Amino acid sequence: MPTYTAPLREYRFLLKDVLDIERYSNLPTFADAPIDLIDQVLEEGAKFCEGVLAPLNKVGDEHGCVRRDDGSVTTPPGFKEAYKQLVEAGWPALSCDPNYGGQGMPHVISLAWSEMVSSSNMAFGMYPGLSHGAYEAIHHHGSDEQKQTYLPKLVTGEWTGTMNLTEPHCGTDLGMLRTKAIPQTDGSYRITGQKIFISAGEHDLASNIIHLVLARIEGAPQGTKGISLFIVPKFVLDKDGNPGKRNGVVCGKIEEKMGIHGNSTCVLNYDDATGYLVGQENKGLQGMFVMMNVARLGVGLQGLSQSEVAYQNGVAYAKDRLQGRSITGAKNPDGPADPIIVHPDIRRMLMDAKAFNEGARAFAFWTAIYGDLLLVSPDEKVREKAEDYMGLMTPVLKSYLTDKGYANATNCQQIFGGHGYIEEHGMSQFVRDARIAMIYEGANGIQALDLVGRKLGANGGRAIFAFFNEIDDFVHNHEDDAELKEFVEALQGAKAQMQDGAMWLMQNGMSNFDNAGAASHDFLNVVGLTALTYMWTLQAKAAYAAKKNGGAGDPYYDTKIATGRYFITRMLPDAAAHLAKLKSGAGPVMALTAEQF
Repeated sequence: MPTYTAPLREYRFLLKDVLDIERYSNLPTFADAPIDLIDQVLEEGAKFCEGVLAPLNKVGDEHGCVRRDDGSVTTPPGFKEAYKQLVEAGWPALSCDPNYGGQGMPHVISLAWSEMVSSSNMAFGMYPGLSHGAYEAIHHHGSDEQKQTYLPKLVTGEWTGTMNLTEPHCGTDLGMLRTKAIPQTDGSYRITGQKIFISAGEHDLASNIIHLVLARIEGAPQGTKGISLFIVPKFVLDKDGNPGKRNGVVCGKIEEKMGIHGNSTCVLNYDDATGYLVGQENKGLQGMFVMMNVARLGVGLQGLSQSEVAYQNGVAYAKDRLQGRSITGAKNPDGPADPIIVHPDIRRMLMDAKAFNEGARAFAFWTAIYGDLLLVSPDEKVREKAEDYMGLMTPVLKSYLTDKGYANATNCQQIFGGHGYIEEHGMSQFVRDARIAMIYEGANGIQALDLVGRKLGANGGRAIFAFFNEIDDFVHNHEDDAELKEFVEALQGAKAQMQDGAMWLMQNGMSNFDNAGAASHDFLNVVGLTALTYMWTLQAKAAYAAKKNGGAGDPYYDTKIATGRYFITRMLPDAAAHLAKLKSGAGPVMALTAEQF
């Protein structure tokens, strides 16, 4: 049976020592979240995730969700009771607006909580995760009446939410969608069409489900310019705001999936369902992109979360499993064999995961704090930089973290040998669950195209140049720091490679768009490696400082520095290969005709 332990020490180190969250204590949301309170919140969250959600992970995988003849869906055993506990403890409200019943904590704290939930039970975590996306879309684009009607229930978790984009004939190309909306005299709309791959689309956890649906109003322009966003509740509300009659939306089937069996991924059929316009006509993508950006950060975190839990179980097995002898001599001479953690190749896989997990977590938290500053900073320049960074880094977080998270999950499965391939130890589930994160909320290839095609040149490249300048400033301020020398030099080199790749794209991408497309995957990896190098340099700096301030006897800091050193010596060199492939251009990629494949 797999196990999970929340990385609370990591959270405190990142929030307090690396990112210095206390320096923002004069700002809204941060002011009411001192570090000791954050510790208490995350400790309670860890108890819930370790004690309630983790034991249900395998249950959800084995039992899945069941669709009844009437279109209703029953979630796996224990899910309904766990969701009730989640709601009663107030977890869905953690970072929501206090005006609608939220607790108003910084989003970075909610991110830590979300990682714990996803590591302990990824499929379960998608129910409140999708609800938070719906909350954000209505909070940003809904009318005052819609906010008052729907947000308090979404905040408490009494109701859940979904996002409905994909149709059988269109996924990423939303301009092709056919779901139609017909205006009614009372101001509502009749929604008709079919949506597929709808996570948490139907279930028995909450008394209502608030679907956010993209549809085209009759007579609207074709393409993405004619898409509107609608609230379509499972139960239409009565005059008192309570769930009333059943709306014209039903689950036609539950998708048979490779993983995340505990989440009800539905085909939803809309037949003259009552819907309510969110925002302006034909401006629906603006509202949905709010949900999608929230979801993309959450999906990136799913990649990290499965890497983390797979790593924890891989370590435990490697220490316990006796097999063979160390090539440098027996390390367990009184036993029949040595534990497999003595073997360098086992160490390689574990170190790859550990170095990624700790660097990726820092990257996610660093970005999330900018997301908070975008909302609460009084400084216009800070908000501008925060918005630029969120735009630039969101596709990187989504794609890089899920690619590497999946790779680490498979490597940690490999550590188990044949025992990893059978279901007994649970490693197969981590691999199967992690795989979807590379696909949904915009497949990773689309994220790379978004980075290169939109984010790189936005506002004259303002975001990427700000990132370069931040790294340059750090290098300048620490170039005489002997302890940090190897990290600073690695960071300087990584930044130079990222800048080289960006300049190549700016010079060659516009003259031949295939150059940009062919280079996009490799450039995203260069950005991801550069970002993690920066994060490891910040962590090394904080670890050295902590050692000087009374932590010299704590092995945590030496472990942290050694792990960072592994990253810059064993993982960062991949950036040079990605840069070389990037600069080879589209020629080798596009050389064959379709018939030659």
